[in-house]
Amino acid sequence: PQIDLLGREHFHYITAITKPQIEKLLREGVFQMGLFEEKLAEVSDAGVRYILRRNPERVRELASSREARLIKVKALVNQKNRYLAEHPRAKRSVARREIVEKVAQLKIDEWVRVENRESVLELVLDEGALKEAAKLDGCYVIKTDLPVEAASAKTVHDRYKDLAEVERAFRTFKNGHLQTQPTYVRTEKSTRGHVFVVMLAYLLERELGDYWRGLETTVAEGIDE
Repeated sequence: PQIDLLGREHFHYITAITKPQIEKLLREGVFQMGLFEEKLAEVSDAGVRYILRRNPERVRELASSREARLIKVKALVNQKNRYLAEHPRAKRSVARREIVEKVAQLKIDEWVRVENRESVLELVLDEGALKEAAKLDGCYVIKTDLPVEAASAKTVHDRYKDLAEVERAFRTFKNGHLQTQPTYVRTEKSTRGHVFVVMLAYLLERELGDYWRGLETTVAEGIDE
């Protein structure tokens, strides 16, 4: 809906799509898994450009996180097996339920299950499910309707990574000293004018921030002075 509204106002957009949306486009053949590499790839479909990348650092982080969660569960299994061996009257079903709950809590139940093996409880890894869960690790897709002549794939990617600056600007609009709200106007035209003036003020503030970077004062404090 927001993209449609932007189009009506003749704005372009740069945004990221969700994992389910990536999976849907993979199923539809808009792009393929082989395009996800450290180097940027681009695919166009129905007037939309998709910028694809796999971040190898993020891949390592997620693999490390899964391994750490698995180690936690293995430690719990060993603890429960020792307890069951030392207490013959203890119920294995209770111990198993606690482990299953821990597996679910750590969100590894898609590829780990708990089974009774002779006199002990064991973790069983579903390698196929693990591979599927890790398939999109580090993968992300940025989409835009900007024409190629307006912005290259690298420019689109870099501008999206500048999103933190955009978020900081909106925080300044809403909660900072610029304070878009409360708005003491009623008509749509006046509201647009109000927000436009706030944005101009932010551009001035940003320029002042660059000039005053070496001073021991914030822009808000400098303006107050």
